[in-house]
Amino acid sequence: MENTRRQNIKAIFRVVGGNFLEMYDFMVYGYYAAAIARTYFPSHDAYASLLLTLLTFAAGFVMRPVGAIVLGAYIDHHGRRKGLILTLALMAAGTLMVAAVPGYASIGALAPLLVLAGRLLQGFSAGVELGGVSVYLAEIATPGHRGFYCSWQSASQQVAVMFAALLGLLLQRWLSPQAMSDWGWRVPFLIGCLIVPFVFLIRRSLQETEAFLARKRRLGAGEIYRSMLAHWRIVLLGMAMVLMTTVSFYLITAYTPTFGREVLKLSQSDVFVVTLYVGISNLIWLPLMGALSDRIGRWPLLLACTVLALLTAYPVLHWLVAKPGFDRLLGVELWLSFIYASYNGALVVALTEIMPVEVRTAGFSLAYSLATTLGGSSLAISQWLIHLTGNNAAPGLWLSFAALCGLIATVLVYRNPERHILHRA
Repeated sequence: MENTRRQNIKAIFRVVGGNFLEMYDFMVYGYYAAAIARTYFPSHDAYASLLLTLLTFAAGFVMRPVGAIVLGAYIDHHGRRKGLILTLALMAAGTLMVAAVPGYASIGALAPLLVLAGRLLQGFSAGVELGGVSVYLAEIATPGHRGFYCSWQSASQQVAVMFAALLGLLLQRWLSPQAMSDWGWRVPFLIGCLIVPFVFLIRRSLQETEAFLARKRRLGAGEIYRSMLAHWRIVLLGMAMVLMTTVSFYLITAYTPTFGREVLKLSQSDVFVVTLYVGISNLIWLPLMGALSDRIGRWPLLLACTVLALLTAYPVLHWLVAKPGFDRLLGVELWLSFIYASYNGALVVALTEIMPVEVRTAGFSLAYSLATTLGGSSLAISQWLIHLTGNNAAPGLWLSFAALCGLIATVLVYRNPERHILHRA
């Protein structure tokens, strides 16, 4: 048992590396949205320029359901290991495109089109990356620790948040504002490209899961798609549950630098420090709450956190914008971090458990990707809500809506006792 646990720890490290890279790329784009706007989407209207940049960010999420369906079927048929290596290669290609494209001043309208293409490729690969990693962790977990194992999928993303925030702080200290705007924002993307060979090397050594190898028959792509259609209800309920976690995550991580600087008018250093603390907080709470869900069940945490978000999201943001400051921003973000991490610690493993085994990766990935199409658009939606209403606390209403969706879906899923256990593992 001890030897198996050590092997599983190594497998966790190998498999979450790609998850780290995926989230790192998404975070960097969100962090430097203003600089990207000036480089690829120049406009006399700063709001229009920034919104175009955030919509391009959101475009990557539109491709996620496509990637979930196509690549999810590939993984469910050919295996977890092969699929995770393929998604990493596609992700690396998209990252390189965003990092290397010349600005609008150099190649005109081709620049934003190439950036959009890179984001779409990133989104296509990311559509199944998270699902593939989560299913892999669920299938290698030791008995009674599935929640703890699955929590490291999201925990690896927090390391990416922290790494990107630290890098942002260092670049802000080393480079002038003009240098950051002109070319410095490209440095984090190029670093992401340099990480790719290392992640690819460690992921190649992954072993296929015993659960997958034990399956006597593997469905073809057509059979997988038909099975997903047959289980459309659980996919949609899973999507509603995931909406809560994606909206809260992108609001407290990717949107924080833009919200802090453009809306609250805080310094760049302050918002990066807050984002770093959020990553640390998430990293602490995620495995703890994943382990807690192994002891008390998934649904108590899911219900409690959706209720907390529904009751507090808008009030705490209203309190923040009434008197913006570093201390208030940090306090609000850490509170929302606790809610997010507690919910997500139970959600990821719950989603692997409610999906039928023959379409576990595809079903998980489709539910997550459909939700992320909306949740990942939180940056653009939040900016639009603020512009529309003139209320800087409006993003809290968006989070409250996501929490309501998660609450309703959780009640519907867990009213059936058989949903409490893994679907015929």
